[in-house]
Amino acid sequence: MRRSTAPLTVLALALALTGCGAKVSGDGSDAAAGRHPANASGRYPVTIENCGTRTTYDRAPRRVVTNDVGITEIMFALGLENRMAGYVMPDDKGDLDGLPWKAAYDKVPRLSKKALTKEMALDARADLVFAGWNYGFGEDNGLTPAALKKLGIGSYVLTESCHNGTDGGARGVMPPLEALYTDLTTLGKIFGVEDRAEALVKKYKKQVAGAAAKAPAPARRPSVFLYDDGRDRPFTSGKYAGPHDIITKAGGDHVMKDLKDSWTTVGWETVVDRDPDVIVINNYGDTSAARKKAFLESYRPLAGASAVKHHRIYVMDYAELVESPRNPAAVSDLARYLRGVRKGG
Repeated sequence: MRRSTAPLTVLALALALTGCGAKVSGDGSDAAAGRHPANASGRYPVTIENCGTRTTYDRAPRRVVTNDVGITEIMFALGLENRMAGYVMPDDKGDLDGLPWKAAYDKVPRLSKKALTKEMALDARADLVFAGWNYGFGEDNGLTPAALKKLGIGSYVLTESCHNGTDGGARGVMPPLEALYTDLTTLGKIFGVEDRAEALVKKYKKQVAGAAAKAPAPARRPSVFLYDDGRDRPFTSGKYAGPHDIITKAGGDHVMKDLKDSWTTVGWETVVDRDPDVIVINNYGDTSAARKKAFLESYRPLAGASAVKHHRIYVMDYAELVESPRNPAAVSDLARYLRGVRKGG
C-alpha cells in the first residue's frame, strides 16, 4: 500500500486533539444528538479486553473510523452512526441499497474507496479506528494499533482477525459467531449501549439456532468448501473465519475445519482429496462470481469433484461471510440450500 506523509503541522494538531488516546473528551453535543453523555449514570470508566489487550475508556469515543463493510455494519447495527467520523470501503462489496442500514450509510461520510491509512484517520480527527488484522491493520502498511497510539488515536481490532499465536500470521482465537457476539457485547460496553448489544446477540443466536435445529445428523451432512479466489492456490476459510460457523450451523461439514486460521491459502490437491459436495463462492473483488464459477467448472483437477459433477456451486456475498451482522441470516439462507443436497450424491 502506498501512503503519503502527513505534514508535520497536521500531525502536531492531531496529537493535540487526540493525545488522550482512549480517554476521549466530550462536549454538550452528546445529549443533543441523542447519545449517552460521558459518565452518565456512572457507567464510565469501563475496561474491556480486545484481542488480549486491556483498555480503559473514560468516556465513549465520538469520532470512530471503520474499515470495510462488516465492521462498519457492526457499528450501524448497534445504532452508533452518530459516533462515526467516516468509513473506508471499496466498491466491490455489493449493493448497499435495501439494507436496514441504508440511512446510516447515507449519513456517515465515506472517506475512501481505497485502503485505510493513518493520514485518513488524522484528517477525520478520529479518536478510534475499528479495523482488523489484514482488514485494514497490517505491519506491511504501517497501520497498526501501536502506530495509531503514537498519534493519540485508539484502536479496536475485529475479533475474527485476532492473531492466534500459532505462527506469525495465523488469525482467530474463537468460533466465528462467538467473535461476532463478543464484539457486539464489548462495543456495547464501550459505547454505553449494552441493552441494544444484548438484544442483538439474543436475536442472532435465536436465528442461528433455528437453522441449526433443522440440520441433518453429522453423518449425513454434505461437505462444503469455501472458494474465495485464486488460481494456482485457492484462498479459503479455516475454522476461525465466518464461513466455518455459517457452513456448520447451516448443516454442512466444512472441509477445512482442521485449519487453525481464519482466511488463508491451501493447495488444490487438498480440495480434490476432500471432494466437497458443495462449493460456496465468495462474491466480491475484480473477478465476478460468474467468472469464478466458470473457472471451477473448467479446472481439470476438479472435474471429478462431487460439487462440480453435480453443479452444486452456491454464491454468497462477501458481507455475509466476513464477521458482520449479516452472518446469522447467511446461516439461514445456506441451510435452505443444503437441505436439498444429499451427501455423496
